[in-house]
Amino acid sequence: MLIKTRGLIFRSTKYGDSSLILEVYTEQYGIRKYIVSGVRKARSSTPASLVQPMCLVDLVAYERPGKDLQRIKEVRPSHIYTKVPFDVFRGTIGLFMLEMTRNSIREAEENPTLFEYLHNAFVFLDETTGPIGNLHIHYLLGLTEYLGFIPSGEYSAETPLFDLKAGEFIAGFPGHTEYLEESKAKLMYELLHVLPNDLEHVKSTRDDRQSLLTDVVRYYRHHIEGMREINSLTVLRQVMS
Repeated sequence: MLIKTRGLIFRSTKYGDSSLILEVYTEQYGIRKYIVSGVRKARSSTPASLVQPMCLVDLVAYERPGKDLQRIKEVRPSHIYTKVPFDVFRGTIGLFMLEMTRNSIREAEENPTLFEYLHNAFVFLDETTGPIGNLHIHYLLGLTEYLGFIPSGEYSAETPLFDLKAGEFIAGFPGHTEYLEESKAKLMYELLHVLPNDLEHVKSTRDDRQSLLTDVVRYYRHHIEGMREINSLTVLRQVMS
């Protein structure tokens, strides 16, 4: 049968002489793999630029129950990036966000609220005119709500530390080294609870952001079993420097 759904392209791999295999997080079906034929031909009706990682698309596809690889009939952009492709900093942040997301989501089932979060975050990255230095950290902290390990409790004078293993703000030394001390726990709490449009009001230095980014990735590793290395993290650190 034919289905229509929005999608975020996670990965694009060459297949044969002119086709691509796409790994897509879809609004209606969760993670799906699709083959799109002829896309690498000179006169293709589907430009290869439309089906690259991070692209937000509207798909018409054949859905065959029990098949690992489905076939795309038609693909169109649901959002055309105007800043991300031409801004190195913005583009690097986007690729990092995408890789972290791809390595974190394991579900094949539909989750429209999660898809809406992803879609809105990548559109915001492209459209915002405000500062984006904290945007990727804010995104990862917000994503934890959908992944099932959102930080619990609150930062306060009574609970000034954050336990990365337990996933909660705590009063004192937890008995291991996997925790955030007071200043980073405070910044993490602020970023977790601010709206995207208000990120400019969260004050932090470049060193603060670099350090907290490392800690948030560590937090993910504690709560997602077998998480792969994040290749784009090294590039992001270099760009942020």
